[in-house]
Amino acid sequence: QVQLVESGGGSVQAGGSLRLSCAASGFTYSVFCMAWFRQAPGKKHDGVASVSPDGDSSYYTDSVQGRFTISRDNAKKTMSLQMINLKPEDTAMYYCAAKAGYDCYSLSASAVTYWGQGTQVTVSS
Repeated sequence: QVQLVESGGGSVQAGGSLRLSCAASGFTYSVFCMAWFRQAPGKKHDGVASVSPDGDSSYYTDSVQGRFTISRDNAKKTMSLQMINLKPEDTAMYYCAAKAGYDCYSLSASAVTYWGQGTQVTVSS
């Protein structure tokens, strides 16, 4: 069956770094745009970053541009999100997602086909 398994979350102080990973199985990974979303308590899912099926294009929401880097390895069916200079407002549950390739640039959740279970990131000031 389809699985997206996130790892790497945790608690850090402001200015710290974390690296999130997502391992995929059960679907044709290389044809999907892969993305990270986050959800803070009481808020909707927000798109953080996405990477095109071939890995050549990546997109970021403005608030993380220059601090987060998304990457993928199609041979290993994995995806990562390197996060540096973390801020308290980055605190959220982070979700790995597979979405339609044509919608990769939008960071919208509307075209998401598969979701992971999430990993918590907590940044203290």
